[in-house]
Amino acid sequence: MTDPPEIAARAASAVRSADALLICAGAGMGVDSGLPDFRGPEGFWRAYPAARRLGLQFHDLADPRWFFEDPALAWGFYGHRLNLYRDTTPHAGFAMLQRWAARAPAGAFVFTSNVDGQFQRAGFPDLRVVECHGSILHLQCLRGCDLEAWSAAEVTVSVDAESLRAAAPLPTCPRCGGLARPNILMFGDFSWDPSRSSAQEERLQAWLGEVAAARARLVVLCLGSGTAIPTVRFTAERTVRRLGGTLIRVNPRDPGVPSGQLSLATGALAGLAAIDAALA
Repeated sequence: MTDPPEIAARAASAVRSADALLICAGAGMGVDSGLPDFRGPEGFWRAYPAARRLGLQFHDLADPRWFFEDPALAWGFYGHRLNLYRDTTPHAGFAMLQRWAARAPAGAFVFTSNVDGQFQRAGFPDLRVVECHGSILHLQCLRGCDLEAWSAAEVTVSVDAESLRAAAPLPTCPRCGGLARPNILMFGDFSWDPSRSSAQEERLQAWLGEVAAARARLVVLCLGSGTAIPTVRFTAERTVRRLGGTLIRVNPRDPGVPSGQLSLATGALAGLAAIDAALA
């Protein structure tokens, strides 16, 4: 078994010589910023005690039906998350990734299942980020009036944490005046507008095409992405299989990697800090 310092040194060597970085990030990337870990019902209920009293778990509340059946509850949950993410400062690992990206001739691209906008807040350009499950910082019309997803920057939602209910007025569509919802892919969601995420994905594929054409040395960093919803994890592995390069996985619970790749069984910030120290 390889010692963690040796793995960090090998990871640092790969990052040092990389022409391009693909940063694939799951929910574990935000934990070190103080964002709650929704893993299992107990983790979710610690963040939302009102949900325990209602007997609702994350997958129960992350259901678009509440916007039709009980909009105040729906926006109580998502409004609280919107306010939480706005008030959260990205941890130091984001700045490390930016420094590494600045060394790479082709820079970096981000692929994340997180809806919190932390990469953009940390300074990553919006045109270099894919949010495969959407963004809580953007809204869409619940009626489907064909208005493209719009920024939630001017939206405020007042939430009573005890009842997990939002006070009127709730966010509305600027075109038709109907109720708005976050532009996020929820469970059993057939009304999500994926246009914004699809455009982001097209930009990523164009960038990867340039990386492949240039035969650039690619490093894929897979950070805090588990196996429960493995979209980010599979994207990281599939990209390395298709284009070659080095996969570096940082995950305390699910650290496994394909043969020949690198893994640090630790949290995102600790793993990035270990690689950054080896780089120095």
